Amino acid sequence: MKPLSAFTPMPSTTLTRGRAANEAVAPSSDPALLTLFDVRAYHEALAARGLAHQGASPRVYCHTGLVDRLPPPGTPGPELRERLRDSQEAMLVELARAMGPFPDGGEVLDVGSVLGGSALYWAQEHRARVTAMVTVPTHLEQVRRFAHEAGMGAHVQVRLCTGEPPRPRECYDAVIAVENTCALPRAEWLRGVHARLKPGGVLAIADCFWVRPDAVHPSENAWSRHLGSVNAFLADAREAGLELEAHDDVSARAVGFWTLSSELRVHEHLARAPTDAHGLRAALNAVRAESRREHLWLQQGLLDGGLEYALLVLRRES
Repeated sequence: MKPLSAFTPMPSTTLTRGRAANEAVAPSSDPALLTLFDVRAYHEALAARGLAHQGASPRVYCHTGLVDRLPPPGTPGPELRERLRDSQEAMLVELARAMGPFPDGGEVLDVGSVLGGSALYWAQEHRARVTAMVTVPTHLEQVRRFAHEAGMGAHVQVRLCTGEPPRPRECYDAVIAVENTCALPRAEWLRGVHARLKPGGVLAIADCFWVRPDAVHPSENAWSRHLGSVNAFLADAREAGLELEAHDDVSARAVGFWTLSSELRVHEHLARAPTDAHGLRAALNAVRAESRREHLWLQQGLLDGGLEYALLVLRRES
């Protein structure tokens, strides 16, 4: 989840007032309501993790990746980091494939861009003119710097999500939201997307949804505790005038990302762990328990069909 967009109203208290209508959470759970400050704190944490894993490379990704083959046990940390980043770029490649022919030099709104990695991908690989929306004020200059370093300063415009109305006649060939829809009042947001798309324009989504509500595990993670129903999302999209063009279930390939992420976390903790055998064993047990708590339920849900990681492409026909 990387919520908010140029046309998402700024709520005074929460971003989840549409939660019941959108079936955003499992009926048995009652997560704390998500505020703008929660979103900013979550994005700050995503950014810190992305920079730690990927260094100062301009394309810093902060989303799930797709993995077809896991590396062998004992793979060094630097190689795990490289594979993790490659998997995240593979997600964008698959989303682009699902979108079909991309308009040369098209206007793209990249919603919830965090550090702008996905915005740079669309600009560099598809020659798009991208408006990258970020939620953390301090990320504005960081994303601008990354765009300049990549030679894309003229192609990537960075804006802060403030909740102000969209600019007059602001329309896009594509609105792209990677893990951005979970905490939004989706019906309202989708109507706003329809208004901002040019006729024939597309909304492209990459996100995790629940298929069975009991698959959602209680979590402190702002993204995972607000997963929503894929069927409810598609129903709201139809109501908003967006027609489904592609629906790809990539759950099996997303599972491996969390395995890579867990392995990399072990490497990072061991690098900071005490050198004595007892301390090392305790540190290893702690990080594995933390990883199981955060990732195991998600992997299990993706494998048994309780959760779905979906690539969705919806088109505004008129």
